[in-house]
Amino acid sequence: MATSTLGLIPNWYPPTRENYDLILSLWKWFPAFASLQWATTWYGMGKTSLPSPLNLPGRLAWLTMESPGFLTLLYTFFRLPPQLSITDLPWQNSVLAGLFVIHYSYRAILFPLLQPSMAPMHLSIWASAFSFQVINGLMLGSWLGGYGPTSQEDWDILLPFGTLQFSVGIAIFYVGLAANYYHDDELREIRRRENHRQDRLVKEGRVKRGDVSRHYEVPKAGLFKYMLYPHYFVEWVEWFGYWTAAGYGCVPARCFLFNEVASMLPRAVRGKAWYVEKFGEEKVGKKWAVIPGVW
Repeated sequence: MATSTLGLIPNWYPPTRENYDLILSLWKWFPAFASLQWATTWYGMGKTSLPSPLNLPGRLAWLTMESPGFLTLLYTFFRLPPQLSITDLPWQNSVLAGLFVIHYSYRAILFPLLQPSMAPMHLSIWASAFSFQVINGLMLGSWLGGYGPTSQEDWDILLPFGTLQFSVGIAIFYVGLAANYYHDDELREIRRRENHRQDRLVKEGRVKRGDVSRHYEVPKAGLFKYMLYPHYFVEWVEWFGYWTAAGYGCVPARCFLFNEVASMLPRAVRGKAWYVEKFGEEKVGKKWAVIPGVW
């Protein structure tokens, strides 16, 4: 095992095994940090974004805060093995790296480009998300690139049900990914309808065009019938599938899922309160925030 690594930041990016273990031990405590969100109603992005000299353009901020995750994973995945004298990784490692890139090709790049509009984002939100993506990509990339299973025998030990478990995990991942896109698009459709409505009224000379980045409705399609943040819920399903495929002993995959829930759950619960305040309890109805029967 290499006692030092070369890269953009020697010994850290990609990390040595010692530094990987150190970062991962701290990464497990992220939910404690994320829990601070319960103490405030402010979140400087999306519907709760407020005017500030520290705001960044929404589309650019999203692209630059989300992209480092998959870029870091790819960099580490390809940079680390030669330094550990690994010439050939198991095919499962490549598949899992590919799934991560597929998700973030949509989430980091296509998502902001597909949005009809995006509200400004506060610099502090951008910085915290950027840091999350770098650390998460570094941990998963390091595990896949040499600090996790490096032979078929390792995978046989890691997955009690072998290829069946791996396949089931991937299937769950893709169900979550498809559902995530579907519900994201339902939110986009709200803005698209408002854009079309304003186009029609402008042509008729009845109104001036307004800013649709602040236009909201209570969505109703798909799982929105039952909860207000199904796009959060199905993303958790997606990463649960990823963790299943990686094996429940994969600490970076487990941390990713738990850390996502810890960071997104407070936003969903606060978001429900925002919907009730804006639209009233009657219009929101009995929808849950994000976990039916629980929250």
